[in-house]
Amino acid sequence: MRLIDLGHKEIVNLNNGGRLGLIADSDFLIDEESGKIISLLVSERKFGLRLLGLDSIDTEIPWESIRKIGYDMIIIETDPI
Repeated sequence: MRLIDLGHKEIVNLNNGGRLGLIADSDFLIDEESGKIISLLVSERKFGLRLLGLDSIDTEIPWESIRKIGYDMIIIETDPI
């Protein structure tokens, strides 16, 4: 699977069914030596924060928390965020 194929997949938490956002709106933390993905940085954009001009809050999801990459979503298993 290519990175571009992940773009429009939604990230869903298996533990509470919470939708965390799209991969396209996230960043990857990559180990520069090995080239392996360490974690996803998912931006939490609250409407009130945008009005105040504050940056979004990033939630780090370890790559090991990913349980399944499906056709239209990525299922992670982590404590509710």
